[in-house]
Amino acid sequence: MKKLAFNFLFILFCCSQVMAQTNNISYDYVVAKDNTTPYHSVQGVLNLIPSGNLKPIRIFIKKGIYKEVVTLDASKSNITLVGEDENNTIIQYDNHSGIKQANGDTLNTWNCAAVFIYGNDFQAQNLSFSNQAGFTAGQAVALRVEGNRASFYNCKMLGFQDVLFLSGNGVKHYFKDCYIEGTTDFIFGAATAYFDNCHIHSKKNSHVTAASTNSIIPFGFVFNKCTLSADSSVNKVSLGRPWSPTASVTYLNCFLDKHIIEEGWNNWKNPANEATARYSEYNSEGPGANPSKRVSWSKQLTEEQASIFTVSKILAPWQPIKR
Repeated sequence: MKKLAFNFLFILFCCSQVMAQTNNISYDYVVAKDNTTPYHSVQGVLNLIPSGNLKPIRIFIKKGIYKEVVTLDASKSNITLVGEDENNTIIQYDNHSGIKQANGDTLNTWNCAAVFIYGNDFQAQNLSFSNQAGFTAGQAVALRVEGNRASFYNCKMLGFQDVLFLSGNGVKHYFKDCYIEGTTDFIFGAATAYFDNCHIHSKKNSHVTAASTNSIIPFGFVFNKCTLSADSSVNKVSLGRPWSPTASVTYLNCFLDKHIIEEGWNNWKNPANEATARYSEYNSEGPGANPSKRVSWSKQLTEEQASIFTVSKILAPWQPIKR
């Protein structure tokens, strides 16, 4: 009986490997909701990777909603998660601030995420990270990234308040062709991040970003060739407000729809922030682009000034590569 069980699992494992080879790409593990593979949990597979890992590990995730909290430990680097389809391959958990835990702790912005990435050199492709705690739940993070050099290609970050938390101070990240939606401060944190050709969608009259860039960090959040849209009922959204006084956010060559307010930015009810926040735009287009109406303490960059905001300069010495 044991031998039969072993043979059955071996056949399942082989089938999963064959499936992963259909696009001439090999994977170390395949995760699925069905029985085409022995692995049904993203966290379960991450637990199999030994601490101290530095070698590249590729994990393929088949379509499905994986309702689990996923944590990539800081001791595990070079992990790549590849979803079968970003619209239908979803890691979701609906924790939010204020929930009491069994051990007596209360969840907050820092520990309520659906997915935590602490390891360095993480990459995700064709995958959704979701927290659907709801419109009135308060802070409900879908993805918190603390590790360095994380990159995301064709991914979605879905939720409401505080969706994408880039919490590492001074670390660097890259987002390419991603969709990010939320209500309040839904892209926030201290990291340096370059958003390339991303779609940023607001679901409430509020703020897109809440950067907390350290004063010694030259670049915070940089959006290049991004589209900012909103639900039809939304008509009063700022490009950002400073979570820390020296917050840095720049929009380059972006399309801003009519939901973006004329003044552009918000001082978070603290006029002192106007002397230190580093907010700028270059070549914004669309009905939300109103350079002459922007707050006086933001900048409209010249072509020469904007030319320094390149991926190679902002993310140096790291250069992201899709793998």
